[in-house]
Amino acid sequence: MKLNIIKFFLVILLVLNYFSAESQEKANKDPRKAALYSSILPGAGQFYTKKYWKIPIIYAGIATSLYYVIESNTKFKNYRDGYLDRISGNNHVFSEYSNAQLVTLTNYHKRNREVSTLCLLGIYLINIIDASVNAHLFSYDINEDLSLIVQPLYIHETESAGILLSLNL
Repeated sequence: MKLNIIKFFLVILLVLNYFSAESQEKANKDPRKAALYSSILPGAGQFYTKKYWKIPIIYAGIATSLYYVIESNTKFKNYRDGYLDRISGNNHVFSEYSNAQLVTLTNYHKRNREVSTLCLLGIYLINIIDASVNAHLFSYDINEDLSLIVQPLYIHETESAGILLSLNL
């Protein structure tokens, strides 16, 4: 079942990549619009700027961070509740750990939850910034004709000589 879902997404990714390779028109893309799209739905700005291959990477990062937020939060609550039960007199929960170990585990998973939440926020912000930058660079002409022209120069009015440097980008 999971393998079929992965195959389905790979086929869709390849089809979208094919269409993006065929339609390379040089239209200008609005960076504010791309940032807005990505802030509403992560990956929508990359779709707008025709960078389809980045969408699965964004969702993989979001899913991974979200998984660790949920897992760390669950463990944090379990160890915290176990410690609170231990303090109230129920010594049968987490009997393999001492009170100090339960406090350490509670703090450890609380910190992991906070770090994972920051990673999730970071991926979300990077998604928005990436869409905006891609929209800025969408119509950037990548020309391989880079040349430096060196010519002698003589100015009649001042009767001076020099060198003229021209850089073609």
